[in-house]
Amino acid sequence: MFVEEIVVSAPGKAILHGEHAVVHGKVALAVSLNLRTYLWLKSNSTGKVCINLPNINTFLCWDLSELKQLAPHCCAKREEIKLLDAELVARLRDFVGVTNGNTDTRSMATLAFLYIYLSLFGSGDLPSLTVSVWSELPTGAGLGSSAAFSVCLAAALLATSGAIPAPLRDWDKTSRWCQEDMELINSWAFQGEMIIHGNPSGVDNAVGTWGGMLRFLSGKIIPLSRVPLLRILLTNTKVPRSTKVLVAGVKDKINKFPSIMNPVLDSVDAISCTCEKTLSEMTSQPITGEHYNVLEELIDINQHQLDVMGVGHPALDVLCRTTLARGLHSKLTGAGGGGCGITLLRPETDSVIVQNTIQDLKDCGFDCWETSIGGPGVQQHSALSVKDEVLELLGCY
Repeated sequence: MFVEEIVVSAPGKAILHGEHAVVHGKVALAVSLNLRTYLWLKSNSTGKVCINLPNINTFLCWDLSELKQLAPHCCAKREEIKLLDAELVARLRDFVGVTNGNTDTRSMATLAFLYIYLSLFGSGDLPSLTVSVWSELPTGAGLGSSAAFSVCLAAALLATSGAIPAPLRDWDKTSRWCQEDMELINSWAFQGEMIIHGNPSGVDNAVGTWGGMLRFLSGKIIPLSRVPLLRILLTNTKVPRSTKVLVAGVKDKINKFPSIMNPVLDSVDAISCTCEKTLSEMTSQPITGEHYNVLEELIDINQHQLDVMGVGHPALDVLCRTTLARGLHSKLTGAGGGGCGITLLRPETDSVIVQNTIQDLKDCGFDCWETSIGGPGVQQHSALSVKDEVLELLGCY
């Protein structure tokens, strides 16, 4: 074991434009959220492996002897990635008690952790360690919380195994891995996502790994090298919805009215491309009010398009009306039908307006945070660079 203690974090994600249209071969833009998941890994001498998940009041420990019996007979090299080991997954599902009808957050998080841990260490001596994970992201809200968890697990366990270095130097507060190491982190994180979600697109874990903004088209994910950091409000309407049902509904509407809906999809594609061009301009020339005017108009148009697709919801209408009353522009992010929305904040937006808007949305029964999009992906932290309250929740004190 090459690293005995490490603190890492990874961001959540939001879809800026292209929801649902991306399923039909159009461009989507995914961005990192500056709401992060933090992981603290520390070796111990107890002969046990423990996972601490304070967000969901979970603390589990296993003896190394019982985990060794579950380990795969042969493992891939730690520096490589392989196809999901279906046999190991099946053994772990039985061990954790996961059935087809039991996919609660605690069970799936435990399953992903044990799978990556045993895949990386199972061919040798299993290390005794404690992993604590705490997140600023709500679960089940379409904000990439499971992917941020998987990215943190992959980074910390790969560093612990020696497959990748710990990039942090003594004088650094934070540090990031090189491209090659991040590709390995992303590959293992995708394994975790497959265990949790079955057939993920790979977008969420890619955003968690690279951060910034990614262009997603027909299964191809391209990280964009430079994007401006934009302030937003992120609102969770707390209205539950089924992504599967919403996606099926859009497909039915396209099949029923192809001559009407296909131009809508083309228009959504054009919005994603126009937004990408505008954001690129904002990194290569002085940012002007006109740039923000364009971004606001694109948000308004895209929200109407999503309503036409049938994925709006009265709670999202309330969100849009409430923020527009303060001069701010909002759209849903993700599957729609409830869920979350984002509101763009201009640089000159007064803090009083921001706080009043947050209160307005809370009065509607929503959760709301001021945050930003476009920040860094997975990174290692010195303990001094992480907020004290986060370290306390992770059990570092």
